[in-house]
Amino acid sequence: MTNTNNKENELFILEANPRASRTVPFVSKAIGKPVAKLATQLMQGFTLEDINFTQEFYPKYQAVKEAVLPFKRFPGSDTLLGPEMKSTGEVMGLAKDFGIAYAKSELAAGNGVPSEGVAFLSTNDLDKKYLNEIAKDLLILGFKLIATKGTASYLVDLGIQVEEVLKVHEGRPNIEDLIRSGLVQLIINTPIGSQALHDDAYLRRAALEYNIPTFTTIPGAKAAIKAIKALQSNKINTYSLQEIHNY
Repeated sequence: MTNTNNKENELFILEANPRASRTVPFVSKAIGKPVAKLATQLMQGFTLEDINFTQEFYPKYQAVKEAVLPFKRFPGSDTLLGPEMKSTGEVMGLAKDFGIAYAKSELAAGNGVPSEGVAFLSTNDLDKKYLNEIAKDLLILGFKLIATKGTASYLVDLGIQVEEVLKVHEGRPNIEDLIRSGLVQLIINTPIGSQALHDDAYLRRAALEYNIPTFTTIPGAKAAIKAIKALQSNKINTYSLQEIHNY
């Protein structure tokens, strides 16, 4: 972690954990190999050749790990993530296509991915350069776009059809009213800075209360779009790990 208050821009190590993380069982299931067992054998003095684990693995499928976040158990909590640990577990989505794998992981985590409806966009200035691609993809997928003033103006200048909506302090009906009325199916909100984080917290709380999928990063938004594309043209099939790894 970098201390931004340090003029020398020194890098500080917060902690180092010489242990198996929760990623290990995910990797084991993804590649069909008992990673913890193999690591234990190496610690006992065996070599990779001894345990026949020298070939690089090239999967024919995509494996996506998603965190399970218990926000719904705590009404009024903010879904924006930070450096602190908030997850209570992980789930995995497996498929040949990344979009389907990501959709599976979201469904398993209890988040869901909409296949149609109204998408609300509100990004910080640094992320606006990604809006052209994201907005056009959503329009192609059949979504109607709504946005607050700054984001809407940016999209209009790009020639993208979007409806401007009010923030809560600007009057009514505002974006929170639309969310509570069931008129919004997807939210992409990337705030930056303490004021924006505070101002948009009401939006994320309303989205949590009404179970509306919310993405607070550009990579998350792009992954969601891939999932929506995949869901519109493919069915979700389930497989056992034994089928995938040919046990």
